[in-house]
Amino acid sequence: MNKQQLAARIWRGANQMRSKIEASEYKDYILGFIFYKFLSEQEVDFLKDRGWDDEDVAALSEDDTKDVEFVQHNLGYFISYDNLFLTWLAKGSDFSISDVRDALGAFERLIEPDFAHVYEGIFDTLDTGLSKLGDSAAHQTKAVSGLLALIDPIPMDGREGYDVLGFVYEYLIGKFAANAGKKAGQFYTPHEVAILMSEIIANHLRGSEEIDIYDPTSGSASLLLTIGQSVARRCGNPEAIHYYAQELISGTYNLTRMNLVMRGVRPANITSKNADTLADDWPLESNSDKPLLVDACVSNPPYSQKWAQPDGSDPRFDGYGLAPRGKADYAFLLHNLYHLRPGGIMTIVLPHGVLFRGGTEGEIRERLLEEGNIDAVIGLPPNIFFGTGIPTVIMVVKKDKTSRDVLLVDASRGFVKDGKQNRLRARDIRRIVDAYEARKNIDKFAHVASYDEIEHNEFNLNIPRYVDSSPDAEPVSLYATMFGGVPTAEIDGLDAYWEALPNLRSSLFDEHNGFGAVNVDDVPAAVRTFAVRGDCRIIQ
Repeated sequence: MNKQQLAARIWRGANQMRSKIEASEYKDYILGFIFYKFLSEQEVDFLKDRGWDDEDVAALSEDDTKDVEFVQHNLGYFISYDNLFLTWLAKGSDFSISDVRDALGAFERLIEPDFAHVYEGIFDTLDTGLSKLGDSAAHQTKAVSGLLALIDPIPMDGREGYDVLGFVYEYLIGKFAANAGKKAGQFYTPHEVAILMSEIIANHLRGSEEIDIYDPTSGSASLLLTIGQSVARRCGNPEAIHYYAQELISGTYNLTRMNLVMRGVRPANITSKNADTLADDWPLESNSDKPLLVDACVSNPPYSQKWAQPDGSDPRFDGYGLAPRGKADYAFLLHNLYHLRPGGIMTIVLPHGVLFRGGTEGEIRERLLEEGNIDAVIGLPPNIFFGTGIPTVIMVVKKDKTSRDVLLVDASRGFVKDGKQNRLRARDIRRIVDAYEARKNIDKFAHVASYDEIEHNEFNLNIPRYVDSSPDAEPVSLYATMFGGVPTAEIDGLDAYWEALPNLRSSLFDEHNGFGAVNVDDVPAAVRTFAVRGDCRIIQ
């Protein structure tokens, strides 16, 4: 099933559910049941790979302690045959909403304690939402039956080559962004932006053997996963990557864990927490007051969010200052920076205002520049994120940089329209990454600003101060405008064509006194005539 087919199926289900639930809540049900199907099939495949047949699977029961412990030890959870997704479907008209409630309760009860950090409460959003699907058990059963039939053909084996859960989430957020409000765009990072951030981080970590990456506003985990995949391609060992994720919104926190598991991350490599990142600093090393330091931090936090400043000293902000109460952007940045180990790198998406706003933000920015922490600023196109059209930037920050210069990239013009959103193309991403790696001035695109230059600009990092990306004004010939003809200078600008097609220029233009009059009625036909008869030269 390709993405277009999956999108059509998911949208059909959304239309069926419109009369039962709020459109923006639909994703909670569809994603929850997709994940339950994944876990069911994963357990069956695990057992069959070890010699179990259909009869053995049909005998799976939590009464058999040996089987329960065997599955729990390897997968971290246990689902009896009666509670498998395939069994729900096989029941047909005998299926009831109570089957789902019983299964979700049993799942929670049978989680292996060592895996509780991954699975505990992961279906809470789905479980508590079942009652919204109808005012009676019969109506709820009918609604869920429709969802199960809708989900059944969706592939779970990873052979489709794309992130099924992440794609469904992105698709629904895009469809329901108007209903979900601006917050929808604040916990989903479009895949193209994630790829850009991941390429920068992965190149920096190339050659590392053990890697810890952390997202303090993890959302759907799409950003963490994309970073992990890019890093794994370079280090060659996906098992060497440990993922740390923190998310405030409980339903989204559950999605973080679902997506990490569905994308093949071992539970032992997942450490997650449902808490307010700024109010509840995390993670800490066990039996220690020292923070866990990681190799890379990535985040797309909610923009300019209000936050409660700490009453006393907070090591995360010591030496830099506190972000204003009405704008937590620099609080998130400093939180990430604090958790980097020496040699670490972070990328963070922030609103454009962090580059030039004054007050305490200006003081923090000046301190970061003095310390040489800010490595690069990449200006993104508008309308990249769902739910907001404000200009955004990616800031690349390092723990210990040897110089204090800053690379500024104006990538605001490189995109393609995709419905109401703008989207980075592969060539746009490649151009940005190449500019970051080359770290040199590129006309109308990139500029390496020295510390003295930045200081002269009063520590204002507004990109247009350093990169003039305005298009060149085209020269206008008053004579040609009034009397016709093409200026010879403009004809000279097409010299590559004249070299490839000798004699074409003289056939098209009669040139005198700096202007050329067009000799033919149909220029494209004349060019084709030259090409067809082979009157051309191969240019090396």
